[in-house]
Amino acid sequence: MKKSSTMILIMNILFLFLCTSLTFAGQSYRIAWSHYTGWEPWEYIEQSGILDKWAKKYGIDKIEITLVNDYIESINMYTAGQFDGCVMTNMDALTIPAVGGVDSTVLVVGDFSNGNDGIVLLNGSSVNDMKGRKLRLVELSVSHYLVTRALEKNGMRETDLQLINTSDADIASLFVSESERDPRAAVCTWNPLLMQVRNVANTNLVFDSSQIPGEIIDTLVVKSDAPDNLKKALTGAWYEAMNIMSGRSQESKEALEIMAKSAGGTLAEFKAQLKTTKMFYTAREATDFTRSDQLKKTMDYVRTFSFDHGLYGEGAPDKNLVGISFPDGSVLGDSNNVKLRFDATFMEMAADGKL
Repeated sequence: MKKSSTMILIMNILFLFLCTSLTFAGQSYRIAWSHYTGWEPWEYIEQSGILDKWAKKYGIDKIEITLVNDYIESINMYTAGQFDGCVMTNMDALTIPAVGGVDSTVLVVGDFSNGNDGIVLLNGSSVNDMKGRKLRLVELSVSHYLVTRALEKNGMRETDLQLINTSDADIASLFVSESERDPRAAVCTWNPLLMQVRNVANTNLVFDSSQIPGEIIDTLVVKSDAPDNLKKALTGAWYEAMNIMSGRSQESKEALEIMAKSAGGTLAEFKAQLKTTKMFYTAREATDFTRSDQLKKTMDYVRTFSFDHGLYGEGAPDKNLVGISFPDGSVLGDSNNVKLRFDATFMEMAADGKL
């Protein structure tokens, strides 16, 4: 009887071990990204083998990084369940997946735009010169947010101009072609597209994100119920790339060259774009930013803009509909409906060398 009990115990232990092994065996995940200076490192992370290394470390068969040229479409695909994670701004994380009911976590805070998003006018030199123009932008994105902030700061309203919703996949080429026939062409976009439209003759950058620092934040978002091994692998891969990218070695130069090529420009152009991007090259810096009171203030401003522009959907009673949680446990909005979570856990593990 004793032997039978012992055998049953051993079999149960083996069964549990097998189940645990199977949980981590055969895992594969999909992450979407789109072109932007602060997200080009994902191309390098994949090409260099860094991601495969971190996936293997945490028992993951494959983490597939997929480039989606249409930024908003990439977030829609994530929201629809086609991806386990996706790069997006803080505002878009709130207004698309979170408002759509998808419980999402900001896993990595990569940077904030410090001039990487801007408004460019042909034959214009100030925000006031936007009046009466047709302005191309990805409507209801951070470009829309930036335009609204620019107008507010200059005593203007959205009704003072006409907004033309345009996919980021087409916006630069359309502006270039329009500039040949429309002397009042106008656009709001982000790098590397911003640099392309600024190269058009007789254009001026009349407003950019450096005038609202820390408000347009670029992140990697994953499903909140994604397993910890995926979160660790992605975070570890990111900060290994950040360490290489911020160095001065030949490896650093080669990494930047890969990113520049991916962005469709030269190394010099990519370095110029980095100057207008406040990259958080260290996990500690990103963690401190995520834990700051500034982030709460920014998200309150963002959710107010989002609700006022109908991004919470028809019937939304107020901006408190969706809860936004922060590392200290505080919540903006409905604490019973938290759908966007800023979590510094894995960035802090990276900072402490525990990944």
